[in-house]
Order: sequence, then C-alpha cells, then structure tokens
Amino acid sequence: MAMIRLTVNGRATEVDADPAQPLLWVLRETLGLPGTKYGCGIALCGACTVHVDGRAARACALPVGSLAGMNVTTIEGLATGEKLHVVQQAWIDEDVAQCGYCQAGMIMAAADLLAREPRPSDAQIDAAIGNLCRCGTQMRVRRAIHRAAALAAGGRA
Repeated sequence: MAMIRLTVNGRATEVDADPAQPLLWVLRETLGLPGTKYGCGIALCGACTVHVDGRAARACALPVGSLAGMNVTTIEGLATGEKLHVVQQAWIDEDVAQCGYCQAGMIMAAADLLAREPRPSDAQIDAAIGNLCRCGTQMRVRRAIHRAAALAAGGRA
C-alpha cells in the first residue's frame, strides 16, 4: 500500500492504495464515484473511460500508482457546477442512451474528441469512439457529437 496523490474532478486527493490497483476500482470503491463503469476489464469496451491530464484513458487498465500528480476527470466532474458539458446536453437532446451502461464512457470519449477536433467528420467520430454499445445507438451518438460541436461553437444544433 502507498499514499498516492492525484487530482480527481478538480480536487486534490490522496488515496492509500496498492499502486498496481486499477484506477477504476479506486474511483468506484475508494472515492465513491460510481459513474465510471466496469465493462470488460481489459480496456476494450470503453465503459471505464475517464480523462487523465485531459486525454481519454481506460481506467480499468491504469494502475493508480502510475497517476501520481496527474489530473483525473470522471463523468461526475465533466459538468461545470450545474451546467452540463455540451456533450452531456447533446446526449440528452438526441436521446442517445437506451440502457445507459456504456454512456458515461462514450460521453468522456466524445468530450476528448471534441477537445482535439472541434468539428469532427463522421469518419473521425467513428475512429475516435471505439466504445462498445449493445443497444446499437451509434447513429444517435454520431448525431449527438455533431450537435455538441455546434453547441460548443456557439451555434444552434
């Protein structure tokens, strides 16, 4: 066990954890942030996507000890106060979620994409959003990302 310092959702945090423990379990079990979901456990499905120093990362495959001093943002920290992130709002507007299990990870991946590519093409969206969804909402996901891009640009969706 070791004391590991990192910033989670804008708050300096210390966790006493095995440095090899995946970030996913530290977030869910130690810090009480259940929005990051466990899906496959091998970084393939994307349900556990968070941002580490501003980039999308799969929390199930990240040893917490490798994140000392880094900034982690979960779905719980994506909004600014009561104001939803544009991707979260677009997800609601486009009625993307069905079961909702994969949605937090998809939203985090989409927010990362838009931070890097403010007006992504369909091909860029398809390449960046590798998260698995059994409900088959990929067309709604694409529409929501385009809507979020327009909202972020100050336009109407």
